[in-house]
Amino acid sequence: MTHLPIDDCERILATPADAPALSRPSSGLVELALAVGGFAIGTGEFAIMGLLPNVADGLGVSTPVAGHVISAYALGVVVGAPAIALLAAKMTRRVLLIGLMALFALGNVASAFAPDYASLMLFRFLSGVPHGAYFGVAALVAASMVPHHKRTQAVGRVMLGLTVATLIGTPFATFVGQFFGWRSLFAIVGAIGVLTVVLIAALLPQDMVKEGASALRELGAFRRKQVWLTLGIAAIGFGGMFSVFSYIVATAMAVAGMPESSAPLIMACFGTGMVAGNLAGAWLADRSLMGTIGGMLCLNTVVLVVFALTASIPFMLCACVFLIGCGVAVGPALQTRLMDVAGDAQTLAAALNHSAFNVANALGAWFGGLAIAAGYGFASTAWVGAAMSVGGLAVFAVSLMAERRSVAASA
Repeated sequence: MTHLPIDDCERILATPADAPALSRPSSGLVELALAVGGFAIGTGEFAIMGLLPNVADGLGVSTPVAGHVISAYALGVVVGAPAIALLAAKMTRRVLLIGLMALFALGNVASAFAPDYASLMLFRFLSGVPHGAYFGVAALVAASMVPHHKRTQAVGRVMLGLTVATLIGTPFATFVGQFFGWRSLFAIVGAIGVLTVVLIAALLPQDMVKEGASALRELGAFRRKQVWLTLGIAAIGFGGMFSVFSYIVATAMAVAGMPESSAPLIMACFGTGMVAGNLAGAWLADRSLMGTIGGMLCLNTVVLVVFALTASIPFMLCACVFLIGCGVAVGPALQTRLMDVAGDAQTLAAALNHSAFNVANALGAWFGGLAIAAGYGFASTAWVGAAMSVGGLAVFAVSLMAERRSVAASA
């Protein structure tokens, strides 16, 4: 591929607020390459939820204990996102993205050959390490390639890879995993990761390290109150989605009486909701950023309560799973919110967004597992989720009031 001149690349990969747009064919190809990486990550992260009973049987542990594998991956994201953002502050974004996806592919191949539960926990943790930094840097690259008022939609198109994974990749991988064993899931994800490395190397232009980039400058994100509040909204408010979905197949079987073969259908319902929510949420966020975030928190609370009351009805379970998937609409919105409040610490703040969502993943799966183990039944995960959504609304209210006070003080 013919690379753009260095000066042009530096402008392309500048901060979202001041960068000119690439031509649509060029930006579209880059977004496609980045979205394929999101597809790999989404397939690996969500398909395991549909195969938890298989993992539990294969490793000789209970389903709630097997659920800790999900938490191990989420912990890897939480630890890896800020660590990589700081250690790689002086790396070019192209080189960093290639390295991150190579590490992700390696971790999934290792997971496919894990001999026991302990080693699988370790490999899932390592697989999660590049997750947050990859999406954070990919979002910055995508937002820098379009006009400022369309940046959330550009981020949404990159995130579309993640949501399409839940619609196509996850049901397919779940189906294959049920017939050829859960290890085949990680082999497939590793192969897609390798493909992503090739696409990014071929399509993303060479770039330069931004002048003044350093770990110290990135650490400035931690001094900003609104950065912490935005991360809190994601970490607390959206744990409910993971609390329910981590055990959704077991819930469908135990509460709604659905057969294990319905797992791909349930995953497809969730995936359809995520795709619809991602597209609609990105469009709405470019028009009302805070309105989209607050509205989705309210919607999630209502849906989770309805799920808890109607999970025994197969149709209602599937409908609620679709609506829970729509909750991903807040992802691009929170990513853009962090761009607005992070100042010159863009890379760390962008990566921390995915750390926060995986804190939600870990907390949701853990609290949901505790409720099940305590004997409250699988449907109790929705009550746990509704409580977490209300907590997220409280953090959102604090953020909104703090911003309004700041604006009033400036005026």
